[in-house]
Amino acid sequence: MLSHIVIFWTDPGNPCAADELMAGINHYLKAVPGALHFHVGKMAPSHRSVVDQSYQVALNMIFPDKKTQDDYQVHPLHVEFVEGVFKRTCKKVVVYDFE
Repeated sequence: MLSHIVIFWTDPGNPCAADELMAGINHYLKAVPGALHFHVGKMAPSHRSVVDQSYQVALNMIFPDKKTQDDYQVHPLHVEFVEGVFKRTCKKVVVYDFE
């Protein structure tokens, strides 16, 4: 199993960026085959100081293995998402992949 966690910092100059990003994730990435689990959402505020609250959107996907996740990365829908949505709405991204 491989977990693919993506943390997005959206463009502060675009007040709709988080919603546009989430719509794009749901439109393009949810349709890519292979994920066992798919969850996208906005940062959940917390009173706990250990919780990072600097980002706006996160994506959590679980794949059966690394090869499936590698195939997802080059899938045409993922590439279209990166070019058409991500680059337009985000200023920074951090990815955590672990087995």
